[in-house]
Amino acid sequence: MKAYAYVVGPQDKAWQTLFDMAGDLGFAGVSDYRGISQVEQQAGETPVCYFLFSATADLGALRPVADAIRFSTSRAIRFSPMVYCAEDSAVETIMACINMGFDDVVALPQSTVKLRERLGRQIGHNMVFYETAGYFGPDRRNRVAALKPNPVANRIGGPFRRLEIVRNLLDGVSVLRDEFSNPSADVAAMQTLQ
Repeated sequence: MKAYAYVVGPQDKAWQTLFDMAGDLGFAGVSDYRGISQVEQQAGETPVCYFLFSATADLGALRPVADAIRFSTSRAIRFSPMVYCAEDSAVETIMACINMGFDDVVALPQSTVKLRERLGRQIGHNMVFYETAGYFGPDRRNRVAALKPNPVANRIGGPFRRLEIVRNLLDGVSVLRDEFSNPSADVAAMQTLQ
């Protein structure tokens, strides 16, 4: 696979297990995450870099790394697949990962075949990303609705950017559509017209 994998998290037993599994998935290379500058160099050689986060008791400790990736100025890094490999699939864990901009949450243990299949879903498909004042990541509305039985459907939010992208192993990330919207301003304009 012409993709590189970084394993993120405290270097404990869960991290080592994930690191060993990643080595069996056919990546061009696997290493521990040591900062964005390391990834910027690799992104010049490998069009797609995966970030595989190992399970941790303190999900909040992962936010600085997730933010560094999602708010990077480099398109290759910003749109990279981020996958949390959980030891449990509790709703709180999934919601925390969604709010940090993760692409997927995979409950371990998984077979190598199943994990390769899950990671493969991040390549070759059109995906929608949203950017707001405090969030950048995949469209999470359907995931949140599935986890919370009564989502607020008609809430008017602030300005946002909607980006449709596709990742491929030859060219990396292509932005297919980039749209800006400000629902609050649209509603205010409609009210003044009435």
